[in-house]
Amino acid sequence: MNLVQDPWLPFKLRDGSEQTLPMSAISRADIVDFALPRADFQGAAYQFAIGLLQTVLAPEDEIAWIENFEQAPTEVELNQAFNKVQHAFNATGVGPLFMQDFEQLSEQKPTTVAGLLIEAPGANGIKLNTDHFIKRGIGEQMSLEMAMLALFTLQINAPSGGAGHRVGLRGGGPLTTLVMPQDENANLWQKLWLNVINRDHWRYSPPNFHDGSVFPWLEKTKTSDKKATEIYAPNVHPLHMYWAMPRRMRLMVESKATECQISGLPTEQVVCEYRTQNYGHNYSGTWAHPFTPYKWNPKKPEEEHFSAKGQPGGITYKTWDNLTYTNDVDGQRCATVVEHFYTIADMLAEKQNAIPRLWVFGYDMDNMKARCWYSTTMPLFAIPAEKQEQALREIKQLQAICNNALWHCRSQIKAAWFDKPGDAKGGTSFIDTAFWQRSEAAFFTAVAALISHPECPPNVAKTWLQTLRNVCVDLFDEYALSELGNARSMAKRIQARQALVGWLFGGKEIKAFMANHHIDVKKDIA
Repeated sequence: MNLVQDPWLPFKLRDGSEQTLPMSAISRADIVDFALPRADFQGAAYQFAIGLLQTVLAPEDEIAWIENFEQAPTEVELNQAFNKVQHAFNATGVGPLFMQDFEQLSEQKPTTVAGLLIEAPGANGIKLNTDHFIKRGIGEQMSLEMAMLALFTLQINAPSGGAGHRVGLRGGGPLTTLVMPQDENANLWQKLWLNVINRDHWRYSPPNFHDGSVFPWLEKTKTSDKKATEIYAPNVHPLHMYWAMPRRMRLMVESKATECQISGLPTEQVVCEYRTQNYGHNYSGTWAHPFTPYKWNPKKPEEEHFSAKGQPGGITYKTWDNLTYTNDVDGQRCATVVEHFYTIADMLAEKQNAIPRLWVFGYDMDNMKARCWYSTTMPLFAIPAEKQEQALREIKQLQAICNNALWHCRSQIKAAWFDKPGDAKGGTSFIDTAFWQRSEAAFFTAVAALISHPECPPNVAKTWLQTLRNVCVDLFDEYALSELGNARSMAKRIQARQALVGWLFGGKEIKAFMANHHIDVKKDIA
């Protein structure tokens, strides 16, 4: 099976039906999405397709980009482009195999293919019977198609996996940010092409598709069992980032009729086991993967830059500016695909009259343990480059007062619950989650309003402040006053509520926010 020639991925058509088609079908107007059975596979399919297009069909400049956005290439034209790299995308056969080690690894003991799934319990978890929530036995036999997706998903998200089992080029469990059309039913081609970067914006030398500088599985693995074997960005072609391969693995494919435990569909080629060996490619230093935002210490910009990762509590607007804008002063850089979008936003606005969306997804990893998978969409505002610095300052002020409000709200709820709040055990993340969800719409309304102004207008700042007050008081009443207690406990709760309201209307941070945004104190209280 060849991944750029043969049908292997399921697609969703505009009429709601699904078909398994070759990659060249992505240009068809009637195809609106992939149709994978797992959320991480869906995200991986997008990264596979975008990486492929960037590798073989990157437009020379903005004009060529717009032309391809408006009129997708034909399937014949895509096939001609894909043929340039078909030798690197064999899933079976003789010679190098996609995302698999150059060697057979025949001396290694086979392990269950379920180990390719990032959330699957490890051998130690099964031995100690600690797999209470994510059970053993998932995906123990996969069709070749699903096994290839599982392999690719692991390679691009690889967490730490024990001694010598290397993490991915972006670190374990990176966040991926992709630009999406506002219309969810836009054709798949536009969804993918929005994340292909023109060569005038991202300049790199012509790639060699045969020497391993782009596709590392085409040559022997640069093993990392010794010192000074790290791979740094200058050591490979920039396109290598789409196809980085930290793990050494070989799938064991059998020909037999059975059912895939991932898709639930019949298959003639099944994978039940694979071989793996440690000390694969050891990616190190600062990278700038086109799909991922980065953070660094602005006081020490020469130190390593770290990719944004999934965190407990999910993806909320408290980090929205880190995901969408670059600011060297604060040590943050949005993904290259987002930066590229800003350069073509004006031309694109003439073609479609809607604010695009930012799709953010990824695992929340605790070393090698997957705690959660997050996926959400957020607005993406094309602020002109010359106005971004001022807009970011205003946005960070909105976020700062928001973080203060949440802290006081959470603290006073705990003060209402406990005699010694500081000694109280147990998580309160549900308060944070409710806070972010209830205030999100107001936040983006405020951002949209301030974009066209040099400073945040007083009425916008006042509306945002009132939203925070309402959300905080509502959450306090819901969690601390929802049931009656004895007179002593009620007095304590009322006292905590008064403290919260006192801060919301007269706290030091509140007064500073009001002064900075020229909010009249008398009118505010009224």
